[in-house]
Amino acid sequence: MQSKRHLQGFTLIELMATLSIVAILAMVAAPSFGDARRNSELTSIANNYLAALNTARFEGMKKNANALIIPVSGDTNWAKGWMIFVDMNMDGKYGAGDVLVQQYDAPPSYIGITASSGGTAAESPSSYILYDGSGFAKTSSGGFGSNTIQFERTDVASTQYSQIRRIKVSPSGRVRVCTPVSNSDSTCAAGKDD
Repeated sequence: MQSKRHLQGFTLIELMATLSIVAILAMVAAPSFGDARRNSELTSIANNYLAALNTARFEGMKKNANALIIPVSGDTNWAKGWMIFVDMNMDGKYGAGDVLVQQYDAPPSYIGITASSGGTAAESPSSYILYDGSGFAKTSSGGFGSNTIQFERTDVASTQYSQIRRIKVSPSGRVRVCTPVSNSDSTCAAGKDD
């Protein structure tokens, strides 16, 4: 008498059904992975700027001198990159005798960087953020200064506020990064801190 063998495996129909379910799940998850990647890249760039601010503040206190962050281009265009230097000759411009601390490359072209009007980061003809030897954010005339710098992805819909980061610099020199929830949320009061 011949014994019955039990074959294990799956049929072609079972395999096709499983692959269909996996494909549907991948299509549902793919857009959120793209959003997560874009969000991560924007946060990373904003955090680089935040690190530059903290470095400038520390260097100013360490050397008991003014430390500045300025656009590499020397004007108001932060999107071309930025540099940190200690202003040893107190003229507010990078030149001979000043100490270059660090220089940052330009972010990708689809990252827009704007500074709110009224702060030194938007001052024309040349923007800057200045920390004095005590770590306070100041203006070139010696007054206390506050700034807001916005990083925004320009390759997504302008209503996606999750693709915007604002860096707030208080007169005390402290900085924070936040995500606004609307265009009218200029202080990120309703948004979340990152």
